[in-house]
Amino acid sequence: MPLQTTLLAQAATQARGLAIDAVHKAGIGHLGLPLGCAEIGAVLYGHALAHNPAEPRWLNRDRFVLSAGHGSMFLYAWLHLTGYDLSLEDITNFRQLHSKTPGHPEFHDTPGVEATTGPLGQGIANAVGMAIAGQMAFARFNTPDHAIFDYHIVCLAGDGCMQEGVGMEAVEFAGHQHLDNLILIYDSNDVTLDAMANKTQSENTAARFKAIGWDVQTVDGHDMAAFLKSFNKAKRATTGKPQLIVARTIIGKGIPEVQGTAKAHGEGGAKFADSARLGLGLPADQHFYVSEDVRTYFAAQRKRLVRAGKKWHQAFNAWRTAHPDRAALLDSAQSFPTAAHLLEQIPVFPADTKHPGTRGSGREVLQPLAAAVPLLISGSADLHGSTYNYINADKDFDPTNRSGRNIRFGIREHAMAAMCNGIAYDGIFRASCATFLVFADYSRPPMRLAALSKLPVVYIYTHDSVGVGEDGPTHQPVETVSALRLIPNFDLIRPADAEETAGAFAAALERRDGPTLLALTRQAVPMLNEIPPHVRRAGVLKGGYVAIQETAPLTHILIATGSELQLAVAAAKELGAATRVVSMPCTQRFDRQPAEYRESILPSACRKRVSVEAGVTSYWAKYVGLDGKSVGIDRFGLSAPAPQVFKALGITTEAVVAAARSL
Repeated sequence: MPLQTTLLAQAATQARGLAIDAVHKAGIGHLGLPLGCAEIGAVLYGHALAHNPAEPRWLNRDRFVLSAGHGSMFLYAWLHLTGYDLSLEDITNFRQLHSKTPGHPEFHDTPGVEATTGPLGQGIANAVGMAIAGQMAFARFNTPDHAIFDYHIVCLAGDGCMQEGVGMEAVEFAGHQHLDNLILIYDSNDVTLDAMANKTQSENTAARFKAIGWDVQTVDGHDMAAFLKSFNKAKRATTGKPQLIVARTIIGKGIPEVQGTAKAHGEGGAKFADSARLGLGLPADQHFYVSEDVRTYFAAQRKRLVRAGKKWHQAFNAWRTAHPDRAALLDSAQSFPTAAHLLEQIPVFPADTKHPGTRGSGREVLQPLAAAVPLLISGSADLHGSTYNYINADKDFDPTNRSGRNIRFGIREHAMAAMCNGIAYDGIFRASCATFLVFADYSRPPMRLAALSKLPVVYIYTHDSVGVGEDGPTHQPVETVSALRLIPNFDLIRPADAEETAGAFAAALERRDGPTLLALTRQAVPMLNEIPPHVRRAGVLKGGYVAIQETAPLTHILIATGSELQLAVAAAKELGAATRVVSMPCTQRFDRQPAEYRESILPSACRKRVSVEAGVTSYWAKYVGLDGKSVGIDRFGLSAPAPQVFKALGITTEAVVAAARSL
């Protein structure tokens, strides 16, 4: 169908009006991008994207990511016009309590929103992750007779996204990996929030992208025919490269008083709403105006998209019949195995097992679980040789092997975690990744977004404490574990030995409503054979459990996690029969248990409590109470062999015994 430029120009104008009215009514918001990119939105949503408003999660849709999430009214306006479940009332409730139109787009909240965006640059990396997932899907599910997947990832980003390091980490990865199903549209308007862009940047963006393996086009973003030509060229490109379209636009176009200036970025132009609406030719007495002609056009467009979706489903059903094994594999993406089933896949470890830390146990646990969860992928930030999370039965994901399940992300922790979010948003593959725990600070922003968006990403982060030893305080995450525990909806599990590690992996892969971090040791830990294997495994699923039961009237409770559980077990032997040891590998899972269970593990009547963890102590106050004590490290670590570091910092059995006896 030829481009209906006259109607789409009207739609662009009216989308501008929706943004102006919504921001003016809310008294806050960002007008610059919705107004500056209106013609781009008209072409994408009114003509060029393959999507289905009647089935927002249609498997073969083009995924559109608004990386510049502050411009959310751009996305809301076009989702509304295209016929998604986003009413005009929802538009009028922009940024209001419990509306479908929050200040920045949120996954799950609004039909048609593919990713939670707003922190700049994250959306670019999310889009790269979706492109990875797309390439994996093409390789696993397409056949010579049925090419059921051919979707593209389309991302709209601005200067802020380009300046943030996470965006550049991700585009470097995309260029190296030849992700040719990725189209990045750069809203190039010479303006950032504070000032004109030349105050903070002077690079040649086109040259930079070409240098890292992208195809680049530059186009007038307000010329719909020219933009469509560029977009179609990007979609049909056969160069094997990701595609960048540099769209030259005028920020805030339509409000003469601020357009083309930094004042247009936010709500600065909203005070000129009435004159702007008149200048755009919108009715003076009708706010949130959409003409019947535009409504009629998009209603017809919606019918075309729905018909295309039905045609695809016919081909999809034929593929299912012809390839039942592949169909079953695809269906497995929607089913999360239970922890009990996963634990059945992991043989019990021999009592005399000797591993190089729980990271070594993790390596053994991962292999049968990767077989049981065939859509699980595992990546690392150039550390597979240290994090031990390589899926041995498979190979690397790269341009010659799109079916590979091991991703070499390079030294890009920030983008790695954000790309894993993109894989999770895409919805077919199960993403996991690895680095050293201290570098969680590099990947924390996307971890937070994973928790906010309820993405079941798994982080296999090793070298979890001062047990790193000789690497010294720069690599010893004394505060990191407690800091990550503060993220809502974020599970962090520190297993104590091989059997708890088995339970930790099963708990992480069972979870479907949020991310889980497995904090694994570098240093060797003993098998805690005083505790039956099934108790250790099942106990992790509860988050906390009685590891050593007292055999006399209870006087003391020792609470420990990770490698320090061995210290509590040893201390209990010295303290005597009235001492209970509680293993607390995951405080978040424990806190979700019923009150009766939590009371059975930590009875409130027993106030002589000691926690022990090789990290900061303040977090443990909620479990030891005002009368208890915490053995930990409220300082940075030391560079020395691990046993010497633990002794020098007072993380010893003797310290636990002394703390308990002092109560």
